[in-house]
Amino acid sequence: MQYVSTRGHATAQTFSHILLGGLAPDGGLYLPAEYPQVSDAELNRWRALSYADLAFEVLRKFATDIPDADLKALTHKTYTADVYRNGRAGEDVEQITPLRVLEEKAGCKLVLQALSNGPTLAFKDMAMQLLGNLFEYTLAKNNAALNIFGATSGDTGSAAEYAMRGKKGIRVFMLSPHKKMSAFQSAQMFSLQDPNIFNIAVEGVFDDCQDMVKAVSNDHAFKAAQKIGTVNSINWARVVAQVVYYFRGYLSATTSNDQKVSFTVPSGNFGNICAGHIARMMGLPIDKLVAATNENDVLDEFFRTGIYRVRKSAETYHTSSPSMDISKASNFERFVYDLIGRDDARLSALFHKVETAGGFDLSGNPGSDGDEFRKIAEYGFQSGRSTHQDRLDTIRDVEKRYGVTIDTHTADGVKVARDYVTPGVTMIVLETALPAKFNETIREALGRDAERPDGFENIEALPQRFDVMAVDVAKVKAYIAGHTGL
Repeated sequence: MQYVSTRGHATAQTFSHILLGGLAPDGGLYLPAEYPQVSDAELNRWRALSYADLAFEVLRKFATDIPDADLKALTHKTYTADVYRNGRAGEDVEQITPLRVLEEKAGCKLVLQALSNGPTLAFKDMAMQLLGNLFEYTLAKNNAALNIFGATSGDTGSAAEYAMRGKKGIRVFMLSPHKKMSAFQSAQMFSLQDPNIFNIAVEGVFDDCQDMVKAVSNDHAFKAAQKIGTVNSINWARVVAQVVYYFRGYLSATTSNDQKVSFTVPSGNFGNICAGHIARMMGLPIDKLVAATNENDVLDEFFRTGIYRVRKSAETYHTSSPSMDISKASNFERFVYDLIGRDDARLSALFHKVETAGGFDLSGNPGSDGDEFRKIAEYGFQSGRSTHQDRLDTIRDVEKRYGVTIDTHTADGVKVARDYVTPGVTMIVLETALPAKFNETIREALGRDAERPDGFENIEALPQRFDVMAVDVAKVKAYIAGHTGL
């Protein structure tokens, strides 16, 4: 399996070669030269597998340069009931990502897939725990070290830090928007005292943090000298690890391969739903992929109109689903690459226009950049938008009807999913976090605190360690260089 850059000017590479990095040398994102396919016979065989064995079967199609025995050991080390033990009462932790039926009437079924039972109570753990083990395995084989540099709007940072803490040969430098995460999210990250963890609170929004990561990634001399890698969703290994739970959701919700399911995915940076797109391209029978946004509705606007229009930092709303407060979806490039027929020259031109003019237009209207909007339905994409009031109403409704408390991002998903449920096709909403992470809004909606898993009762009271920094690439480079010893 070879990987190519969306920009077309980087040498094809193996999985292990791109594992520790993020952007390709030409500034593009890596994708397989062609998507591996899954047969009906394989789907039938996979129905009886554990999550760890299913992960091995999916990942071995992509990580062809890692010996099967090693890869299987890594998936079995990662996907255990002990690691993913923080689910709700009554959930089968052995399932890793159990399903819960919320609504079933008139042939329509709405299901919640629990992805937030890991150590940081967010879906990012599903990929990040594997990534930590893959990194450690690869570095040990090469007697090497790695300085991870990433950005987070709330959940990626804590998931990365919990996955990498104490890992031999790894340091983590994580940017986050200062005072724009929930108190729980901030405490999860900033309370870590491990000497290989460095938190930097940036005086800006998430997109500023993300732009700084890309700027450092594009400085190839600095990146090489400081041994910089990334765990943001631009990292291919993270995306492909997320493909696994789409297969698990489908296989758990169906009994035969002639059935289809749809997925609604709370979406900000397009990494989570991009994994669904890849699963669909592999042959998984997915009907719709519904992107649910909050007030930062860049993706909803594109899937409704064909116009991709990024917002400036000042135009980015700070909302009660803060992990989706993103106005420039860094993984979106992977889907656009497929949408325009993998034309890397045209892809480069479109994203150059993003940087210079703030977006592009594929609506097909006079003066637009193309007419691929007509093809979006072929890929199953639809979308919707949710507001703060929608979140409050949905949290209250799901609690009242089903006795289930959901977090704010999952509420965005449920609200939008209800507009696309169709008879005969199970709609699976991906749960992105447990409600304890966003207790301020849970209290506003329900008048009480969210339940917390054991061990998280007083996390906000723990001592916190972080540095505040302006939006300044030179300063963050100096900070990294000053703390790596290289």
